[in-house]
Amino acid sequence: MTDIFKRLRENPGPLGQFADYAEGYFVFPKLEGPIGPRMKFQGREVIFWSANDYLGLCNHPEVLEADAKAAAEYGMFYPMGARAMSGETDQHQQLERELAEFVKKESAYLLNFGYQGMVSTIDALVGRHDVIVYDADSHACIVDGVRLHMGKSFTYRHNDIESLEKNLIRATKVAEEQGGGILVITEGVFGMRGLQGKIKEICDLKSKYSFRLLVDDAHGFGTLGETGAGAGEEQGCQDQIDVYFSTFAKSMAGFGAFIAGDADIIRILKYNLRSQVFAKSLTMPMVIGGLKRLDLLRSRPEIKAKLWENVRKLQNGLVERGFNIGGSNTCVTPVMMQGSTVEATLLSRDLRENFGVFTSVVIYPVIPKGMILLRLIPTASHTDAEINETLAAFEEIQKKLVSGFYKDQEQKLLEEQNLRFKDA
Repeated sequence: MTDIFKRLRENPGPLGQFADYAEGYFVFPKLEGPIGPRMKFQGREVIFWSANDYLGLCNHPEVLEADAKAAAEYGMFYPMGARAMSGETDQHQQLERELAEFVKKESAYLLNFGYQGMVSTIDALVGRHDVIVYDADSHACIVDGVRLHMGKSFTYRHNDIESLEKNLIRATKVAEEQGGGILVITEGVFGMRGLQGKIKEICDLKSKYSFRLLVDDAHGFGTLGETGAGAGEEQGCQDQIDVYFSTFAKSMAGFGAFIAGDADIIRILKYNLRSQVFAKSLTMPMVIGGLKRLDLLRSRPEIKAKLWENVRKLQNGLVERGFNIGGSNTCVTPVMMQGSTVEATLLSRDLRENFGVFTSVVIYPVIPKGMILLRLIPTASHTDAEINETLAAFEEIQKKLVSGFYKDQEQKLLEEQNLRFKDA
């Protein structure tokens, strides 16, 4: 028999292996000061491209005022318990009504956190005889929700409709044998590489196959569609999404989430979402603050317009300089290069310390071995000067990468610190 702790110490996991080298800098970094395009990292001011504050609402004066007033009146604990027990308020119901109207659904239900909410939504939607078919690049919250499922599940290749259809044929056979149904899950925007999910093409398959569709639109809500109602509105198929999910952690600059759909289904779900039934209600400052954020989203279209102006300037500038952004058709801006894990960290350190540009660096196992992904999240708050400074910095680090500068540094680092990363 093996001691659990012994096993953990010997194999800390694909990301845990980097802890000694990366913690406090590449992972668990401390950003200081008000959230915005410029923050402080290790005492230096950097242009910050890793907030998901798409619309720049986190420091909007009307949002700060609404949050502060709600906190002063109610504190951070109210309401006291779970919605079903002692946590229901008029304001929760009002925000739900307004969210449902905004995303063009009959009803909506607030969730205390996005990750747990998605896990619980999947768990409540399917039984052991049902089959789940989901995109291979789905967010971890979807993967974990599928893991809870006691029935059959299939993955289809990322945004590959032919692969989806093949798996729907397999799923249909299993569901018919077991007397179950099929749930298809995709994302409105895939947050790592910035591609929209092919929701319209998925919905078109409903004429051939019987399934329900759940869409996680965390990065699409507030950024896509004529009104900002998300990827479904952008693609003209919002009405065919059976359960719509989004978080408040992106465009709404807060925490919490919501689901929306047919009124009877949302009512059933709110009685069966274990992460909500057995957990504290979303606190009042976030609910009242959420009403203000939603009001700004609806009434100030110029904010979204400014976001997209910045997105185009950044993405066009990168493409013009020869960078691969993978065909992103959303605000998420991935810059993909070739290199090892150590090269990725050296390149990222150079950007932060010598050019004053902070981006998220993504490595294996999140992406394939030999690839470096620097993810930039433009916001409505970024300035032309910050975009141009960042583009100039990327040109310089690309020259260094191609010349082998970071590869030379990698060999020295490996020798000095005796590092042996699995893909180095």
